[in-house]
Amino acid sequence: MTCLNSRDDCLAMDARDPLAPLRARFDLPDGVIYLDGNSLGARPRAALARSQQVVAQEWGRDLIRSWNSAGWFAMPKRLGDRLAPLIGAHAGEVVVTDTTSLNLFKALAAALAIQQQNNPARRTIVTERANFPTDIYMAEGLTRWLERGYRVRLVDSPEELAGAVDDDCAVLMLTHVNYRTGRRHDMAALSALAHARGALALWDLAHSAGAVPLDLHGDGADFAVGCTYKYLNGGPGAPAFIWVPQRHQAAFSHPLTGWWSHAQPFAMAHGFAAAEGIGRALCGTQPVLSLALVECGLEVFEQTDMAAIRAKSLALTDLFIALVEARCARHPLGLVTPRAHAARGSHVSFTHPHGYAVMAALIERGVIGDYREPEIMRFGFTPLYTSHADVWDAVEVLRDILDNERYDIHAARGAVT
Repeated sequence: MTCLNSRDDCLAMDARDPLAPLRARFDLPDGVIYLDGNSLGARPRAALARSQQVVAQEWGRDLIRSWNSAGWFAMPKRLGDRLAPLIGAHAGEVVVTDTTSLNLFKALAAALAIQQQNNPARRTIVTERANFPTDIYMAEGLTRWLERGYRVRLVDSPEELAGAVDDDCAVLMLTHVNYRTGRRHDMAALSALAHARGALALWDLAHSAGAVPLDLHGDGADFAVGCTYKYLNGGPGAPAFIWVPQRHQAAFSHPLTGWWSHAQPFAMAHGFAAAEGIGRALCGTQPVLSLALVECGLEVFEQTDMAAIRAKSLALTDLFIALVEARCARHPLGLVTPRAHAARGSHVSFTHPHGYAVMAALIERGVIGDYREPEIMRFGFTPLYTSHADVWDAVEVLRDILDNERYDIHAARGAVT
């Protein structure tokens, strides 16, 4: 893509943008350029009225009857079916429930149980050292709890994965788009590698769902989890999702056997009997208000498609990279996000020796990105509400901060996120 020469060029791009009308579906504060949707998505305008409806009417007036009359009980599966097309899943294969960490634990436990039946000698979970820490923590915690010789093997680069997926590997557990760098794995190739070596492929889609097109079936994944509060705009701490394809549902089992995953939850039986289908991936009583807000985010996606979202994402990230490198060339910025489209998610990361201070200064000026160690400034681009003019303006603020050293390298460190 050619770097646009002026803000007017960016405005002209916005005028031709088929997704531009969707920006009005979000409540974005004045004076803010929001480039952190990869960490927490903006609020859909519909969320406020929906939350009031749940609290005032469904809970306040209809009380416990709303589990049936308002469809509360069916929400995890209903939302899963609405989310499924965004990740290349089928109806009846996704539930929105619990947290990403808990869902990862379930999926990983189920994968190991399947391997215990089919390939009992396989005891290793392979993942990247650069994976999001909670994924590694959950895998390590599960292996310690099992106490049967299971272990986690960490590799230091994607190039080492082929050698690490050996005869001892039970599960290849990867995050599709790296949370620091924005590097995107080839899901189809790595899932095929896992299967060729007798392993199962488990994918974390936290930085992919709603940002890049996904085809879990076509790419041969075995299980997947992800969150709804980033690109899916479900709200802070919104419930996550788990995908279990039909081919694995009968064998899907995990130790978090709460009453919502029981075949007859209201029978109050003394013994556990797993539900049929995707219901096995549930656990306990669901957070109704949070689930209701997830639906507001999903409704916006039904006004477009992932191909259009991806096209704009690449245009925005290409533009940002080009403008930063052209207008901030004399500063020690290092691009860590891949330039190749096939290897990129929807956020761009640059390093700077004073990245924390620079990001704090950007946020103070109304350009909200975030910071990750070491020295990484992350900028997320959500095509549903980010404009080309936003990109131009954000880079202009960054240029001014860097050119005039308008940042405090001695400022006390806190959370810049």
